[in-house]
Amino acid sequence: MKATFARFFAYAAAATLATNIVTAQTVNKGCANATLLGTFAYSVTGSIVAPPTLAGPFASVGTQTFDGLGGFTAVATVSQNGMIVPVTIKGTYTVNPDCTGTFAGLISPVGITSHIFFVIDDDEAGFQALQTDSGVVVAGVARRQFRVGDWRR
Repeated sequence: MKATFARFFAYAAAATLATNIVTAQTVNKGCANATLLGTFAYSVTGSIVAPPTLAGPFASVGTQTFDGLGGFTAVATVSQNGMIVPVTIKGTYTVNPDCTGTFAGLISPVGITSHIFFVIDDDEAGFQALQTDSGVVVAGVARRQFRVGDWRR
């Protein structure tokens, strides 16, 4: 037990140090809310670990449309513990100059707000995301549904 406890604190200290180094090296890479404009196809997988009534595997696939001004909408199908639920999501987002950001969206019809940290990648063609809500271990990727300049964008 003591070894596990000590290992946990060693990992926590290393993560804190790494975060401080990355924060100190953050540079302006030219990203802004307008960097996310248009529709992205996404998939996420993981688990809900708390509360016990919701605990179990989780997956979702959908599209998320960003307005370039800090607002988004999404349409998706969720599998929560094997129960399939179509959802819509409406929310806000913020993109930082270093191409990281956050968004929060109200999921209907369940009435839960999700909070996400993301990093824009692939020359602004996609992003990687991690849900930051307590009791949730869910990560995913999103890719621009249509290339910039495509008439369907």
